Amino acid sequence: MNPPVKFPLLLAFLALSYQPAALADASSAEQAMEDPLNPLLLINTSQGAIYVELFPREAPNNVANFVALARGEIELVDPATETSFMPRYFDGMRFHRVVSDFIIQAASPVYHPLGAPAELLQDEINADFLGLDQMPVLDSDGSFNKMLNISSKQDFQQEILKPLYQRMNIENEAQLEAGQYEVLEELRQMSVKQAYENQGYRYSTNFPSRTVSRGVVALANVGPDSNGPEFFITLTDADWLTGKHTVIGKVVEGMNIVDTIGEIPIDSVRFSRLSTVIYSIRQLN
Repeated sequence: MNPPVKFPLLLAFLALSYQPAALADASSAEQAMEDPLNPLLLINTSQGAIYVELFPREAPNNVANFVALARGEIELVDPATETSFMPRYFDGMRFHRVVSDFIIQAASPVYHPLGAPAELLQDEINADFLGLDQMPVLDSDGSFNKMLNISSKQDFQQEILKPLYQRMNIENEAQLEAGQYEVLEELRQMSVKQAYENQGYRYSTNFPSRTVSRGVVALANVGPDSNGPEFFITLTDADWLTGKHTVIGKVVEGMNIVDTIGEIPIDSVRFSRLSTVIYSIRQLN
């Protein structure tokens, strides 16, 4: 019969054998980073930990803004009392929109008691680096480039024709009939970049950019140059969002947690107790 282990020795044994899971995850996250000098964020959620590498060389202003919001360095004003606060913006928010096999989305100002920061930031996207300037709107067989995700006549009218008519100063049917051949030629020559520019997007060549692929963290918006705190993480490749959303980072550890969150669809219009809570977002390095 083995002699009983004394209590202090048992504590010492347990201390040596215990390896905190968070530390192990952080270590593997650091090893998975593209550049160890990039910021590494830990998103603590009610489903588990998600580690995100940010890309300050690709979107410097938007990455800096995101980190400042997480740290509580941006002033917000309570509209009811006009009192100023500098909260850690993301703490306590939820993934309020979940579309299975697409995205999980969080940090909408609609669901924050202080609303949105006063300043919205411009997009930081390099369309040429992404090759959007070389992608035609119309493929050789006359179909639309899959990048555009056009699935109906209404989409075509809203996303391509209406902005083109505005650029060509076509305001009525008579003008359209007179300029129909010019419109057709414009469509034949148009690139995806030009189509997006017609919609109001403006691009920079100062920094590299990347496509919106699985695991990417990008900023949600309501159109060009409207970036705030709201962000999404993609569950799958989503090429049709490339060129329209500023990418600020990518999940390097905890994609299984992202997938778990993505299993339960959440309607953004209705509050759901099933939505995942963000306890905190903290920079680890």
